[in-house]
Amino acid sequence: MDLFTAIEERYSTRKYSGEPVPHEQLKIIADAGRRAPTARNEQPWEFVIVTACARLVELAGLTDHGRFIAEAGGCIAVLCRSTKYYLEDGCAATENILLAATALDLQTCWVAGDKKPYALKVCEFLGAPPDLKLVSLVAIGRAAEPARRAPKRELDKILHWEKYGP
Repeated sequence: MDLFTAIEERYSTRKYSGEPVPHEQLKIIADAGRRAPTARNEQPWEFVIVTACARLVELAGLTDHGRFIAEAGGCIAVLCRSTKYYLEDGCAATENILLAATALDLQTCWVAGDKKPYALKVCEFLGAPPDLKLVSLVAIGRAAEPARRAPKRELDKILHWEKYGP
């Protein structure tokens, strides 16, 4: 799948089939995350991939809006060292992960991490060192139902040239 098709096809799914995602595909997806742009080439990210069913259930239980992680085929936690631009860098890596999974015909959902009350508990659950911050959790798998893409605002309603305004 080409990049523009992946961008168009990507959507957030919250109902997964439970089918495992092959480790080789998860490695390809994580590799796309590490290739994200990064301020000052800091590359502050670390990725923890969770695939064991019992661990996915436990991880899902730590979140407030990520219960569906329990049924996903895997989950990639994006963690970053506390650099000046860790959040921007981690979000860029997360977007690459979302698009790479879509290109492999897998579905995803970005679950917030940074600033969430459960972030520290997730880091501890993952065995992350205390200097890492949770940026996101990305549920990955096969959808249990057909796509329900949220409508996007029309380009001509949000695009401005030279300055903001109609």
